[in-house]
Amino acid sequence: MNNFHWLDTLVIVLYFVLITGYGLWLTRKIKSSDGYFRGERKFSWWIMMGQAFGTGTHAENFVAQTGASFQMGFASIWYQWKNMVITPFYWLIAPWYRRSERTTVGEIIEDRYGRTLAAVYSVFAILFFIFAQGAMLKGGGKVISVATGGMMSVNGVVLAMTVAFILYSFFGGMVASAHANFIQALLIIVLSFLLIPSGLSAVGGFSGMRESLPENFFLLFSNEVGLGWFTISMLALNGIIGITAQPHMVSMCAMGETERAGRVGQTYGSFVKRFVTIGWALTGLIVAALIIQNGKSLSDPEMAFGYATRVLLMPGLTGLMVAAIIAANMSSASNFMVNTGALFTQNFYKEYINKNSSDKQLLWMGRISGVVLTMLGVVFALYVENVLQAFLFIETIAAFMGIMVFGGILWKRANRYGAFFGSLVAFVVYYWLNFLEFDKLEIVYKWTPGIFGWAMLSGFAVFFVVSMLTKPEKPERIEAFFDNMERLSDSKELDKDGKKPLAALHGKALILLDFSSWFTRKRWRNFGFRYREDWQGFLLATGFVGFLILIAWLVIQF
Repeated sequence: MNNFHWLDTLVIVLYFVLITGYGLWLTRKIKSSDGYFRGERKFSWWIMMGQAFGTGTHAENFVAQTGASFQMGFASIWYQWKNMVITPFYWLIAPWYRRSERTTVGEIIEDRYGRTLAAVYSVFAILFFIFAQGAMLKGGGKVISVATGGMMSVNGVVLAMTVAFILYSFFGGMVASAHANFIQALLIIVLSFLLIPSGLSAVGGFSGMRESLPENFFLLFSNEVGLGWFTISMLALNGIIGITAQPHMVSMCAMGETERAGRVGQTYGSFVKRFVTIGWALTGLIVAALIIQNGKSLSDPEMAFGYATRVLLMPGLTGLMVAAIIAANMSSASNFMVNTGALFTQNFYKEYINKNSSDKQLLWMGRISGVVLTMLGVVFALYVENVLQAFLFIETIAAFMGIMVFGGILWKRANRYGAFFGSLVAFVVYYWLNFLEFDKLEIVYKWTPGIFGWAMLSGFAVFFVVSMLTKPEKPERIEAFFDNMERLSDSKELDKDGKKPLAALHGKALILLDFSSWFTRKRWRNFGFRYREDWQGFLLATGFVGFLILIAWLVIQF
């Protein structure tokens, strides 16, 4: 179908009206800034799963993955699956954010290192949201422009989607974002597999694909496409360090009604994304075979998903697909907008501009700053061209800032000087090596594992050396920070000393928090009970990793 049917337009309009209406209806629950920014930490595990999946899944994900597998084969799935092998660690790190008792990661940095470094981090965090929103808007724009047969330009779609998600996020905050994310997550799952039946029929099934494509397109691992074990290892390192510093982690892990709700939401919401990625990768192979069989060509591999939508779906289903693409962007962008407003309000407005601000002033400043900063994301969307490289760039800059977050929680001796210079050196080495490699200075470079690896090694080395050679943080700061981390954040009862119960007494001590004392006899006493929640959940999640890899391998055996 080469024309965008009126039925498709109707489906999109209905989707927009219903999801926006639902989001606005939820705004009645917003009574305070805490309700706007954190939803008062009352979300159930299934809402947390939907939010983790919806926020972590953007239009640029399936645009980039389908384009990559269209160009390089199924093994390119590891660009999206770079966090697959480290997803079980989400179970271990999720409680960090709830136990911090904070609204933003910037405030966690302030508790750990002080006010100045918190301001530095908050600048990064706002830039992260700007870049992330720009990449996802551009990805959605590419798909919708092609899917509608060019009826809308890429940049026109970017602007239209911006208006869409701002409308209900402005009033509904995190409550509207989280609940709408759950509904939109279901729609995203539909889109991930919608093209496969008609696509396989069009290319003659798996046998038709194999006849049309090179054999290396059906490998799960391949050095030929630049995704060997070293690259996958560096992508995994990028993921585990980077995710700890991503500024929306508080909303992903700390807004559930219990610590376990946050663990389940972040870990298994992420596993849903790993599962649907199989559908995106398979769609890329289908489009590659379809293009060859029809004697066509695509000027940009990232147009593959939009091309498949336009030629494979009947009227109505094309509209549903476009609605799902909009859903993927709205779910992420609304969360990012609220988090951006929270960062600016809590870490700049409240700290430096109006220290005596009322709750109502904080609420409105969060709304207004979220909108203003989101518009800068639109500017980045108009600038960036390659969505996959933009996606990897965003994850990489988070990994460099993750040196201070990840390192600061695993190592109590870390201080603000080591944290600052460690992250700074990682950035400098990354851009310096890229400049030497490509002989030009750019904001977004093509991601290469070697350069990333050297940047991270340099950053962590400086982090450790500078921390050891400079003045430690005040003992009372460190004691207060880690005391919070050792106590149950969701307990409704207090101990006799007026504090929340120690997690170790309930089998919920954090393994990674005790990293520095792993090799002491003390930590192995009663290990099975003390860390029960951690090790049981980690092993179960590891089983899911193997299960999903097995599914992907079986798919390409047909």
